[in-house]
Amino acid sequence: MLTAGVDLAAERTGTALAVIEWGDARAVLRHLQLGVDDAQIVETMPRVAQLGIDCAFGWPDEFVSFVAAHAARDRDAPPPDGGIAWRRTLAYRATDRDVRERTGRWPLSVSTDRLGLTAMRCAGLLARLEESGADVDRSGAGDVVEVYPGATLRHWGFATTGYRAHAERRERLLGEIGAAAPWFDVDGCRDLMIASADAFDAVIAALAARSSATGRSTPPPLELLDRARREGWIALPNVGLPELLAGR
Repeated sequence: MLTAGVDLAAERTGTALAVIEWGDARAVLRHLQLGVDDAQIVETMPRVAQLGIDCAFGWPDEFVSFVAAHAARDRDAPPPDGGIAWRRTLAYRATDRDVRERTGRWPLSVSTDRLGLTAMRCAGLLARLEESGADVDRSGAGDVVEVYPGATLRHWGFATTGYRAHAERRERLLGEIGAAAPWFDVDGCRDLMIASADAFDAVIAALAARSSATGRSTPPPLELLDRARREGWIALPNVGLPELLAGR
């Protein structure tokens, strides 16, 4: 089995792609590249069992409705009270609230934070993947799944403070990952993972894709499934990193 992970950025610069090959006794990081464009990601899709993308797949339903009503000057729409509770319904998706409950931290808001331009690129990428024949279901039921490397690492029990900003923290974290999963061979990509937070997160995205590909990520509850198909759903593993090698 092959799984792939993408740390998506608004431009090719800052976008990284990782491909992991899974065997019975070990997993090997076969490919890790920075500066990846959409065409390279689309070309990778047919070779892998699951593609994990670190980016929001959609926007909150309430935000979409609010923007549409605002643009239409809809006077029949309920006027917002402007309070923080109301604004949070526009800022965070159902999956963001789920991740907050599971990890204790809010993901960045796709509608109010700096993810907007990247999410616009992601929407186009998902359309291109679908045009190429991939089964794209934003809830994670198809060939492509939304992942969140930072939350995945925290869910696995790793401390993540500063790892995006500091190479020495990534080096230490990579050592901790190696101790927890001695079967994982980064195959000469260690220096790039330490040098680049984008490359590091692409590898974690590919690991998270493995949990989804083997049916060991938490799906949206049935009552949120329709919403997740519009907004997206972050697939957090429901097994620890040491158990990720098991299962086909």
